[in-house]
Amino acid sequence: MTTAFVELPHGGRTIRIEHAFVAPERRSAPLVVFLHEGLGSLAMWKDFPEQFCDAGGYRGFVYSRYGYGRSTPRPPGERWPVDFMHVQARETLPRLFERVGIDAGRDPPWLFGHSDGGSIALLHAAMFPGAVAGVVAVAPHIMVEDVSIASIERARDAYRTTDLRARLARYHDDPDSAFRGWNDVWLKPEFRAWSILAMLRDLRCPVLAIQGEDDEYGTLAQVEGIARDVPGAELHVLRTSGHSPHRDAPDALTRIATDFISRHAATRANQGGTQ
Repeated sequence: MTTAFVELPHGGRTIRIEHAFVAPERRSAPLVVFLHEGLGSLAMWKDFPEQFCDAGGYRGFVYSRYGYGRSTPRPPGERWPVDFMHVQARETLPRLFERVGIDAGRDPPWLFGHSDGGSIALLHAAMFPGAVAGVVAVAPHIMVEDVSIASIERARDAYRTTDLRARLARYHDDPDSAFRGWNDVWLKPEFRAWSILAMLRDLRCPVLAIQGEDDEYGTLAQVEGIARDVPGAELHVLRTSGHSPHRDAPDALTRIATDFISRHAATRANQGGTQ
């Protein structure tokens, strides 16, 4: 992948967003947009987007959210609001698509989101039902659970006492920006009431929810809630994975998700859609 940067407005100033396209020469292939986790970035996906797109014959788009990777870091005094995932879905993603030339109205992308990125993908699809072909939500959050908070508290302690900061510095220009932005908002007392359950009923596109059985950041109630509240949603539990199936079980994840996208992309094409 060749990394590039695009400028976006943010809070009265201009920020730069790191991004890359995968196999753009596959002009007529489905476009898959990869949305990273709360500590992720473009680089932290490693070669998974390329391997995934090659397996399915897709195009891909990968980016680092503001505050992550090589994108503009978050100033130390700036804090994410409790509804930061809603803001990303409602405001940032449409602006980013416009700036990089993704016409979601004409050619709706497939959203492949992991963890916080999975939640953003679900929210965006609920908010813009005609502009998303489908969602693959991997270890998404639809509500806050005690196990989530306990694991995030352990991550805070590890950041203070281990080499976690140094390891994150391989993937983020400012690891404090990435870690504190995510960790601080999740540990706000008012974040305990955060939920996207009410939004799930607005989803109209195909949805695949995948979670590892040993996910340390959430119980299976997260994906089971999607299967319950989203008509036609498909659910898969990976028995050999924790919170990051693209690292723990990449072959199984790729097989399940490419089958899902290809089946529904074929249906769209048969119905006269663009994919």
